Amino acid sequence: MKMRLVFSFLAALLLSASYPFVALGDPPDDAGAAPDNKTPLVDYVRPMVGTHGEGDTYPGPTAPFGMVQLSPDTDRGLCSGYAYSDPTILGFTMTHLSGTGCSDLGDFLFMPQVGKPELNSGDKKNTNAGYQSLFSHSDESASIGYYRVKLLKSGVNVELTASDRAGMLRMTFPQTDQASILTDLSYVLGKVVWSRVRVESKPGSDALDTITGFHQATGWGPDRGLYFAAKYSRPFDSFTITSDGNPVIYNTYRFRSSREAAGPNLRFLAHYKTKKDEPILVKVGISAVSAANALANLNAEIPDWDFDRVRRETRAKWETELARIQIEGSQWDKETFYTGMYHCFNTPNLYQDVTGEYSGLDHNTYHAKGFTNYALYSLWDTFRAEHPLLALIQAPRDADMINSMLAHYDQSVEHLLPVWALPSNENWCMIGYHAVPVLADGYLKGVKGFDAERAYQAVKTTAMNPHYDSVAAYDKLGWVPFDKENESISKTLEYAFDDYCVAQMAKSLGKTDDYNYFMRRAASYKNIFDPSVGWMRGKDSKGHWREKFDPHSYEGGDTTEANSCQYSWYVPQDVPGLIALMGGKEKFAAKLDQLFHVAENAQPDRSGFIGEYWHGNEPSHHIIYLYCYAGQPWKTQFRVHQVLKSQYGSKPDSLCGNDDCGQMSAWYIFSALGFYPVAPASDYYVIGSPAIPKAEVHLSNGKTLTMVAQDLSDKNIYVQSLTVNGKPWTSPFLPYREIKDGGQLVFVMGPKPNKKWGIDTTLPE
Repeated sequence: MKMRLVFSFLAALLLSASYPFVALGDPPDDAGAAPDNKTPLVDYVRPMVGTHGEGDTYPGPTAPFGMVQLSPDTDRGLCSGYAYSDPTILGFTMTHLSGTGCSDLGDFLFMPQVGKPELNSGDKKNTNAGYQSLFSHSDESASIGYYRVKLLKSGVNVELTASDRAGMLRMTFPQTDQASILTDLSYVLGKVVWSRVRVESKPGSDALDTITGFHQATGWGPDRGLYFAAKYSRPFDSFTITSDGNPVIYNTYRFRSSREAAGPNLRFLAHYKTKKDEPILVKVGISAVSAANALANLNAEIPDWDFDRVRRETRAKWETELARIQIEGSQWDKETFYTGMYHCFNTPNLYQDVTGEYSGLDHNTYHAKGFTNYALYSLWDTFRAEHPLLALIQAPRDADMINSMLAHYDQSVEHLLPVWALPSNENWCMIGYHAVPVLADGYLKGVKGFDAERAYQAVKTTAMNPHYDSVAAYDKLGWVPFDKENESISKTLEYAFDDYCVAQMAKSLGKTDDYNYFMRRAASYKNIFDPSVGWMRGKDSKGHWREKFDPHSYEGGDTTEANSCQYSWYVPQDVPGLIALMGGKEKFAAKLDQLFHVAENAQPDRSGFIGEYWHGNEPSHHIIYLYCYAGQPWKTQFRVHQVLKSQYGSKPDSLCGNDDCGQMSAWYIFSALGFYPVAPASDYYVIGSPAIPKAEVHLSNGKTLTMVAQDLSDKNIYVQSLTVNGKPWTSPFLPYREIKDGGQLVFVMGPKPNKKWGIDTTLPE
């Protein structure tokens, strides 16, 4: 998901380009070298991998699916707060997004200083101003559970580590009488509307080493509150609270304490005199419920000052999660694969305290009973491959996420499952009702731990809500009319797929009438296909086609972050039906060829384009696999390798598009394994071409699926034959039943297409 703010710029850029093939993140010279099999999997992860200049991902430490992402911020206008190309660091905050294309979070900024303390961050164009500091990548490193940087302005070396609900900063100061640690409560990747801070102490004690606080923020999430509790390894020599830049002091005329304040513009400074190379540590817990719970989270997870213990434990958690898939391959293969898994396991995020309490969508406090609550769902992206991956290898956690979505549904005033949910917020971003395929696919893939009937009622109720983005008109007409609703083509197509998912769940539960009803709606895509132009086209409420229509244009408002040439392929629930509309398999494949056509003498760019195919944005992610439905799977095999090797990698700018909370990386994981969930909630995957020689996939049920790609090389990318559990396999489709209890896929690869393999386009029954 690129979001509309960035998309207008990209669209203008791309319209003037000739859609060239992208070459970025190329394998290094040692790509064929065999890695040390004893190397821990966590050491292959490169936390700085993101997109070129967009600040797509944060480099700081987090636990798997953790509530805390303690990381540096370089620019508060970026989605993650961090851009590799920025020259200065503003500070270190507790929460971050991963590749969302829009900014939020960035809660509770901590920044060490030496000399007269600054209260404002300043402007990175004037690097001497404010508390920001220049830094060098040569003095910066990031790995699983750990981040380190030297701040050039102060000379302070900052190290970060994190547990599930808390983080720790270790700051090593030079000798000085003017050391300080700033906590800027007015900073957030949005806007702080109110905050509070307190200096806590035990009665009768002069030793002050703990602060607690809160801020209410607005931004992408319109109403978000968060609490924190911070403990310092050394009592403050002195401290200052400022409000609107002025010190908060005792007032003897009308008593006011200097130990607490409230307002929209608060900062706290802990002052110290330090010896040479003296470390001062700060550990911080967060909670959406209360400062007391933030302190409870902190005490439960980081009860001591053992920085290295926290780092080791977080590394161990990640090693366990990454080991769910164990691969063989080159150094580049392993770095790219396990960095992709790291992205997949960053979100959704844990969102409950050690007490079991969490803040619900309605901002009331709830206790999660029988499940662990998670938040942050980029569903327009992640329903495609991220959640199908979790259903396959993280089923208990997927069940918790489904129960969290059902809790969101219960708390929703509209009784809707989440659309794009930030913690305790719904931002209504993007389109469709894509929690539906997550619940349906989880149920149909055998994920246990949630009430199927309750889930179905939530799925059906969400799909029937008449107030949501012209669903009522869509239900009545069979399409979303462009004179009543923007992005009408995209919404019609995505509603139709979601309705297919409702139908599959209804069928499995024996609800025949519902199955027939939603399958009728799932065929709505046919109503907006204009045979006179061969593309999906906007239609108004009277049944008239949009007059001014250019399938290559990003203007007009009928498609979401795409054009009709890209969106017209989005019929994953009925590709044979789409093939029929487009004139049969040969014409369908030829039309796909045109989509991938690269203009002669085109200059490379970094937007993820191959011809008009845009891998950098999610509506295109299934398209490469459509050749299999047309009887030409060798073209899928070629394009899969082209994308895997050119648009992923292990460098800071390797990704061609936002990772979008794991979806971009989940595409890589599935595709490298040799199969992909084109239509989640269906009972099959589509076979592509594996990109690693061997993988052991440890399924959630304890079984192991082994994939072997014999004779695989940079040239041997075409499938010559395949056996599935010892049986010769000639179909390009892989039923879920064949792998759900483990087994073995053995590919034999070669340098030329085998045009006799995989040409049977009969879908599994």
